[in-house]
Amino acid sequence: MKRKSLSSCNVSLGLLFTAVILKAVESAKGKYAHMLFNELFEDYSNALRPVEDTDKVLNVTLQITLSQIKDMDERNQILSAYLWIRQSWYDAYLKWDKDKYDGLDSIRIPSNLVWRPDIVLYNKADDDFSEPVNTNVVLRYDGKITWDAPAITKSSCVVDVSYFPFDSQQCNLTFGSWTYNGNQVDIINSLDSGDLSDFVEDVEWEIHGMPAVKNVITYGCCSEPYPDVTFMLILKRKSSFYIFNLLLPCILISFLAPLGFYLPADSGEKVSLGVTVLLALTVFQLMVAEIMPPSENVPLIGKYYIATMTMITASTALTIIIMNLHHCGSEAKPVPQWARVVILDYMSKIFFVYDVGENCTSPKREKEEECRLEGGDGCQRRHKEVRSSLSNRNDDCNLREKLNGNLNKSYGVRGENIRETVNCCSCYKMLIKNIEYIANCVRDHKANRAKGIEWKKVAKVMDRFFMWIFFVMVFFMSVLIIGKAA
Repeated sequence: MKRKSLSSCNVSLGLLFTAVILKAVESAKGKYAHMLFNELFEDYSNALRPVEDTDKVLNVTLQITLSQIKDMDERNQILSAYLWIRQSWYDAYLKWDKDKYDGLDSIRIPSNLVWRPDIVLYNKADDDFSEPVNTNVVLRYDGKITWDAPAITKSSCVVDVSYFPFDSQQCNLTFGSWTYNGNQVDIINSLDSGDLSDFVEDVEWEIHGMPAVKNVITYGCCSEPYPDVTFMLILKRKSSFYIFNLLLPCILISFLAPLGFYLPADSGEKVSLGVTVLLALTVFQLMVAEIMPPSENVPLIGKYYIATMTMITASTALTIIIMNLHHCGSEAKPVPQWARVVILDYMSKIFFVYDVGENCTSPKREKEEECRLEGGDGCQRRHKEVRSSLSNRNDDCNLREKLNGNLNKSYGVRGENIRETVNCCSCYKMLIKNIEYIANCVRDHKANRAKGIEWKKVAKVMDRFFMWIFFVMVFFMSVLIIGKAA
């Protein structure tokens, strides 16, 4: 027990001794750091370019790390991003011998104490022209200064929405010196592309690369070259949100438009359905218009909306025309012969269109439908039978009148029998005239009714024809937009 307590005491003493030594070393380094800082900045000025020879070019190494995409405003064409900007250069007046300062090889000081290159974002689209964040810089003994500063940038980005919501965008971030030309300050790419290792995944955009390109441009105002580094941020939109909220509802609504032709004409809802669908698509069109910039390039989904709205407008107009055909009454002209052959004979069989009401026939109406389908021949046959029986009775009456007249002359027969016979025959004649009038009226009514039924069948065949035509159009438009997405 005593040995264990002694060993634990020795370990504690050793740790305490090590901590004291480290603290003494740190205090010694802190002492040398203060001494170094006072000696370096005693006659230093951060207003001039830190080179010993003014004709010498100062190289500035630039590295960009993309941390997060905060917003992509397509309407105003502005990209907001959170960046880490690293700049490094050599200051000829901030060097020291680290052996003289107990091996101190680097110190961290406020960035406003040293000269800094005035590298700015050329395509900045922010109203705030404030100075960069005043973070510390790392100063090494050989004069190398490394300045890491975070920045939230708003840059202009030319947005091409031709294939929205399946589009890709390329936004450029151009960095360069604002006052120094290429003969004074040269910018060098630290990497061939921006650093994406710390990028936070965005809910709307995918990053497909951030290549960096150095450009040397000579502007019209000056003869000196001005170098800059352009980072091309390649973005791919995640279209799932827009597919489920803008595209699929439009496809489902557009498939309702052809069903308007399937509605019965007597329901009174054919035109109302087309107008309702048109208004629904107008709402979606306005939602897309609020997102997109007012440019000449119409987005892909906007073209789909316009095509669908045009189709629905055409279907509504055709529905109105077909309803006029359906409600043609007895005053209408007969169906032309070509329409009988093409529409009633051939197209009705192709689209499985029966006579109006035939597919809804009930057992109680079978006899009436058979009479109508036979063209009224059975009914006319019954009328002929009635007329023949009445005509026979009329002939009998005429014969009886002649016989009664002869008997009256020859035998002078009188009495009530002769009057009754004459009255009976006159009643039969009046009955025959009334039946003939009723038969003619019924015949005319059936002819007019048959004419209206033919026009209703023509309207029904045209409804089925246009229904399938518009179904095919909607299907191919949906396949086309999905193919564009792929």
